[in-house]
Amino acid sequence: MKDVIIKEKILNHPIDKVWNAITNAKEISTWFLDADFKAEKGYQYIFNSSGENCSPIKGEVKQANPYTLVYLWIVTEAPIETTVKWVLEETEEGTKLYLEHSGISSYKGETAVEMFTSFNGGWDNCISGLTDYLKQMVHAG
Repeated sequence: MKDVIIKEKILNHPIDKVWNAITNAKEISTWFLDADFKAEKGYQYIFNSSGENCSPIKGEVKQANPYTLVYLWIVTEAPIETTVKWVLEETEEGTKLYLEHSGISSYKGETAVEMFTSFNGGWDNCISGLTDYLKQMVHAG
């Protein structure tokens, strides 16, 4: 089974705007999930979803250097530790976003396949939400 989800996207926005969108709790809560989050190593965060059949996500920030963010991703209902990594890179077009979610094979049996499918679609929706949010920020500012 594939163990790593990788998403890459070029965003036509300055790197600092993208960084703030993925690290600032207020901004994360606008485009992704209600967040108690700080991009500080060791911070114990929680993401809450209002969606049906969604359980809170919690974990610890492992790395928060300029333009690299790594945190543990633990679904409360199925508490297996996986890792999410965001890396931003300045490009001529704006910012290259690289997202990696690894460790999904730690789930047992069919659950691993189900979680991989769920996370894969979830990250597509996440990046779409981020893209829409950044577009609105440009028009709002």
